[in-house]
Order: sequence, then structure tokens, then C-alpha cells
Amino acid sequence: MSTNPHHLLGAYVLGGLDPSDVTLFETHLHGCAGCRRELAVLEKVPALLDALPAADAVALTAVSAGATAPSVPARLFDELARRRRTLRRRWVALAGAVAAACLAVGLAAGPLLVRPPQPDATYSVASGGGLQVNIDMARKAWGTELAVSGSSLPAEGTLSLWVRDRAGGEDRACAWSATPSGKVKVTGATPIQLGSISSVELRDGAQHAVAVITVP
Repeated sequence: MSTNPHHLLGAYVLGGLDPSDVTLFETHLHGCAGCRRELAVLEKVPALLDALPAADAVALTAVSAGATAPSVPARLFDELARRRRTLRRRWVALAGAVAAACLAVGLAAGPLLVRPPQPDATYSVASGGGLQVNIDMARKAWGTELAVSGSSLPAEGTLSLWVRDRAGGEDRACAWSATPSGKVKVTGATPIQLGSISSVELRDGAQHAVAVITVP
């Protein structure tokens, strides 16, 4: 224990005192305006030192031969550097653990987030000439959405998809220009509710039926 509390200022600032010296210095501090002024000046030193490499921090303890002010023991700077390294390792480990956890959650939840909504009903029709039409139907508050895909369709003109309800009415869900490849993937919509649909009909530009799907 030091007999001169004033000499404890540097070690106090760096957190290098044992409990008994801390009590001694803080008691002294209440009655020493000089120490309070020095403390106000030096209280930011730990943060500044913490930003330095350990070697540079220790170098600051060197006092020229003509200096009269007491230096802070180098062991305190070593301790400060050790604490800084320990804290940095803990933060790096924590950041790595958080990143790994986020990655694991992302991998687990990814398929759920990107999975497209499943249709409420799916129908298809094929002919001997290779023509094939698939329709996915999804219930909507305003009616029914129809996702159409087809191959070996007529390669010229305009094609259209017609939806017929059980009362005999019909509605054109969508229309598109034929493609040279005979393939198509389009989405149509009709105000007819899914439960009221009796059939879906694909027509060519002359309004002749190319394919008919009956909905039970």
C-alpha cells in the first residue's frame, strides 16, 4: 500500500489498484482539489491507450532521464493490453456465433420463405398429337387465378382461355399470341369462383376449341 495517495492517481486511472488502495485514494480524492483536476484531465487516457497497439502503449511508460514525474508501471499497460485482447476475442467469438446462428436459421427458413403458394386445384389434358395443357387454379377473394402452361400448342394466331360456370355463363380469363415453339406459360384470372367452374376451354383465333378441361 502506498503512503502517498497522490502517487496512486495514474494506477487508479488505469484500474490497476487493489481494493485497499482504491479506498485510500478515493478518500484522499475527496479532499484534494489538485488530484481531482488531474483526474479530470487523465480520465480519458484508458480509452486512448486502448486504441494503441500494446507495444506503443508500453513505450509510453519510458521516462527520460531528466524527468521528475513518476511513471505508471509498465505492468499496468501489459494488464490493459491483456484485457483488451481478451475482450476483443470475446467479441469476435460472439459475432461468429451470432453469424453462424443467423446462417443456420436462414438455411432452415429459406425453403419456407421462397416456397411458392400451392394451387387449390390442378388439371391437365393431353392429345394424341402431343398437345398438353396444365392449369393450376387458386382461390382468391375476387374469383380464381389460373396459371396455364402448355406445349405443342398452335404456333400461329391468338389463343385464349375461357372459363365456364355451372350456370352456363363464360368468361375469358386470358389471351396471348401463339409462339413458334408451341409452348406457353401465362397467368389468367376470372371473377368466377373456383367452386362454380364447370370447365376450362382453350380456343384458337377462330374460336375453335383446341383443348377442354372438365372440372368435376
